[in-house]
Amino acid sequence: MPRWLPQAVAYSSSAACVAWVLHGYSIKEQLLPAIRELDWRWVSLALAADLAIYFAQAWRWNTLLAPVAEVSPWRTVQAIFIGQFANQVLPLRTGEIIRCYMLAHWNGLRLSLSFASAAVERLIDGLWMLAAFFITAAFVRAMPRDLTLGVQILGVLLLLGAAALLWIVIHKQHAHAVIRESRWASTLRHVIEGLHLMGNARTMGATSLLSLFYLGLQVLTVWALMKADGLDLSFWAAGGVLAVVRIAIVIPNGPANLGLLQVACVLALKLFDVEKNDAKNFSNIMLAAETLPLLLGGAIAVALTGLNISQLHDRARHGFHVHKHPGG
Repeated sequence: MPRWLPQAVAYSSSAACVAWVLHGYSIKEQLLPAIRELDWRWVSLALAADLAIYFAQAWRWNTLLAPVAEVSPWRTVQAIFIGQFANQVLPLRTGEIIRCYMLAHWNGLRLSLSFASAAVERLIDGLWMLAAFFITAAFVRAMPRDLTLGVQILGVLLLLGAAALLWIVIHKQHAHAVIRESRWASTLRHVIEGLHLMGNARTMGATSLLSLFYLGLQVLTVWALMKADGLDLSFWAAGGVLAVVRIAIVIPNGPANLGLLQVACVLALKLFDVEKNDAKNFSNIMLAAETLPLLLGGAIAVALTGLNISQLHDRARHGFHVHKHPGG
């Protein structure tokens, strides 16, 4: 596959989604008045909760890695903000690779272990998000059939991932035997050891609870933005909107999930009988509230490294390719 093709698809899909959102919609006549009428006390709460999300994520990542290595809390926060900054300016969620690389580089971890821990994080997040979606589906009369089917398929994949993790934790020796003949046997052996250590009941229990806290902060952010925008929806409705949006943007797309996030938000609010233009207003406000703090915080985190985001991207990509081809 040509290297430019995934980026072209990401940018094209974002452009198509933006065009859909802007069709029949006036920024001057609809969005700007909505921004002027925002309740900035609720906006402040939303921004504070949004920033707290990434400190909670750092706390969770450190907790998950605690059985494997002692990781600097500050470096974890910095790696997360750098990764989020990269996600705002680069397509295909490149920041996930960058944050794993930075954490491994700063703490002397194997890159494979850093990736494995991030995968466990996302697995737990996915299971909580599925729970939020199906709770929402129980209260929404007109849940689209295609969306429900897609989420069910995603749920099967997540459950298979959870089953694989459980099998590795319980049957470490069997897992070693399975990968013994692989060309990546050395790397995979360290991943299995790391997953076995991280997979103990105490660590997984604490990580799962912190993931619920992490999800709660995200719901609080969306709910506070709804209150700021004058949408009369409950905290639970905010959780439903968040679940639909997060599931929709699982597939890596353009920078900052531009376009796709707005389309998903509009369709999610439609489930709660929000008028289309009001939903478009909120989707744009939500995009700005999620993007601007990360651009500011991420820029500071990147500046503290003494490098720019392109240099960090190149180093992470080089480290990733070396990790994929240890014998090359």
